[in-house]
Amino acid sequence: MKPITLLDPSPREVKLMFQPGVLEQLQEMVELRPGPEMHTYQHPTPEEVDAILPETTYVIGQTDLPRERLETAPRLKAIINVEGNFFPNIDYEYCFSHHIHVLSVSPVFARAVAELGLGLALSLARQIPQADAAFKRGRERYGLDGNQNADLLSARSIGIVGFGDLGKALLKLLHPFGREIQVFDPWVPARAIQAAGAVPVTLEELLTTSTAIFVVAAVTSDNQGFLDRAALEMIQQDALFVLLSRAGVVDFEALADTAISGALRVATDVWPEEPFDPKHAIRRAESAVLSAHRAGALYSCFYEMGERIVEDIALMNNGLPPSSCKRAEYETVTRMRSRPVQRS
Repeated sequence: MKPITLLDPSPREVKLMFQPGVLEQLQEMVELRPGPEMHTYQHPTPEEVDAILPETTYVIGQTDLPRERLETAPRLKAIINVEGNFFPNIDYEYCFSHHIHVLSVSPVFARAVAELGLGLALSLARQIPQADAAFKRGRERYGLDGNQNADLLSARSIGIVGFGDLGKALLKLLHPFGREIQVFDPWVPARAIQAAGAVPVTLEELLTTSTAIFVVAAVTSDNQGFLDRAALEMIQQDALFVLLSRAGVVDFEALADTAISGALRVATDVWPEEPFDPKHAIRRAESAVLSAHRAGALYSCFYEMGERIVEDIALMNNGLPPSSCKRAEYETVTRMRSRPVQRS
């Protein structure tokens, strides 16, 4: 008998995660319920979830799983989050005490987000969007005359705030641009940062000495809004500030003010709410480069999700631990505070 798998794909779509051949592999290994025809942004009903859980071995999706629900699922082996963050909608203590794996597909996003981050930084340094807009209006300036506010990324001192999967992927891309790249992450030992080829520093050291700052820290119960107005004021004038992880780690209005005033060259791919306020003043900030939370939204990333899920289910079906997805850690997962993606 195939293991029952509760399929709760929102905010994904089954066909977006599982290419036909990969979906066939999955269905050879498990029985999907309610079924693989689930559409984007659709959850099983609460009644469907409650009916399926007592027989469920795996959950693929973002299902709310408080203790009272988990207690009805004695066969449950793993919960596989398909968005990329660990949300506070699961009783993690129960999962760990009952040997239930909690997994995330987040590794699929690291390189894609890092590459867009590099592109945003280069756009800020070389003023690429401004030059493009001027050319299209027939107001281009050639040669040196068109580079009055441009400079080299490699001439700047680079700092990375956060050193998880994304921070590590970003560091690899930035090595050619920086003689010495600084990293701040209180959850990572200095030795590990040094082994990766970076310099561990305090947050104050990074903010006051870096002139190109990449923020890739996850939102936790310890750091919400930790890059507040006072922290932003430590940064040197005209520094590059690239926000890639979650808007919750910054005082977003303070960051917007620095972009609008021109104190910092700001690029962001994430927002406090999505869709973002169409009338917000940051949309008119000439020094800002704005992106609509699209850094990791590539077909290749979504297809890799399905491949990793299938790989880990195959391992678990054979009594082996999962290794392709990221595993939640007891000491940190309950401190995560990212919010699910909302679409209107």
